[in-house]
Amino acid sequence: MDLFAPRHLLLILLVVLVVFGTKKLRSIGSDLGAAVRGFKKSMNEGDQEEQLAQKQIPPGTGKDAEFPESGPGAAGSRQDDRRA
Repeated sequence: MDLFAPRHLLLILLVVLVVFGTKKLRSIGSDLGAAVRGFKKSMNEGDQEEQLAQKQIPPGTGKDAEFPESGPGAAGSRQDDRRA
């Protein structure tokens, strides 16, 4: 009582071949392969971006400490420096 016996799979493949034809199956296979490759590529890029974000300099050190771009009073202190 095996659900996926070789006879059943062969019958299903034969029906799919008759319904779609070889050219359509070939294009479906290549489209599916391209989709899988694109998915893997985007997953790898996401992993690389995550690793890069973990390696970045934490806020408050380096350039951020010298030139704060946001925060309370940042714009006001720049204007005060210009007036002095």
